[in-house]
Amino acid sequence: MKNEVLSLLSGDVLEENVELTLADLCRACRLPADQVYELVEEGVVEPVGRDPGSWRFQGVSLHRVRIVLRLQRDLGVNLAGAALALDLLEELEQLRARLDRLGR
Repeated sequence: MKNEVLSLLSGDVLEENVELTLADLCRACRLPADQVYELVEEGVVEPVGRDPGSWRFQGVSLHRVRIVLRLQRDLGVNLAGAALALDLLEELEQLRARLDRLGR
């Protein structure tokens, strides 16, 4: 099973029901655990579990982390700003989908 998850991590699309451990997320994003802790503190990703050793992340967490990393790298946005931008981008996507449904 672990090999299946790792092979999924090499692609860009993960199913929503895929769960990643802290180590899986670190490997997939090429981040140290300390940076993932910061992402959790800032609300970019929300793990299930009490302590980092038992944390599980949904597949969408990988996508969210990659967007934040791109915002930081490409635009020089700090973590708080990247988290806010991510929230606004997701809200915009939801509004566009709603408009699309209403337009049909």
